[in-house]
Amino acid sequence: GRGVLPRAMAALGAYRCIECNGEATELYRDYQRGVLRISICKSCQKPVDKYIEYDPVIILINAVLCKAQAYRHILFNTKINIHGKLCVFCLLCEAYLRWLQLQDSNQNTDPDDLIRYAKEWDFYRMFGIASLEQTSFFIGIFITLWWMTPEMLKRKSDFILLLKALLLSTYGKLLLIPAVIWEHDYTPLCLAFIKVFVLISNSQAIRVTLNLNRILPWFAIFFGLIFENCVVCLFQKMGWDV
Repeated sequence: GRGVLPRAMAALGAYRCIECNGEATELYRDYQRGVLRISICKSCQKPVDKYIEYDPVIILINAVLCKAQAYRHILFNTKINIHGKLCVFCLLCEAYLRWLQLQDSNQNTDPDDLIRYAKEWDFYRMFGIASLEQTSFFIGIFITLWWMTPEMLKRKSDFILLLKALLLSTYGKLLLIPAVIWEHDYTPLCLAFIKVFVLISNSQAIRVTLNLNRILPWFAIFFGLIFENCVVCLFQKMGWDV
């Protein structure tokens, strides 16, 4: 069935064709009485955004499949503003997984309040470590992209859009919770697959946002991982329990 079409999308603005990434002034035209006509891209002669008629579930499935068209629809042609909340929730999931693994390695059934508070502090510490690692990872990506393609990140809005894309593309970390709940012998393998999926999503987000080839986003992600590990090692040498 046809999804909800917000009237705000018909206003003039900077939209993108999901096929060729060309600019468009409108996504569809409303002829009243329920008659809508999707705009056609002047560059590729295809519908500017076919997803405005799709159900959100279909859009989500296409995003999970890392289709560039779905990413362009979400990043450029919608008003989604959940990246901050999504980032915090994903970090909480990662912190919970690390905290759970820490508890498994330290079996202590003492009901003393001091022990409970120590365990609670461990969770906050895991959240801080996860936040530090993700921030370092993003900084490494930004440094690499700014060095390799400075013309792509000239304005503050370019940085904000890329940051939003990176935060949204970390949604794969939500899979950490069911991976822990349905614990089995292959949990480490599942966690590795989740990590790879998140990196693939990050790569696609960078590629779509900056309209790059496939190689440069992966180079930026590789440097981001190196920078993340370097920051963690630095804090460990400083005596921090990271």
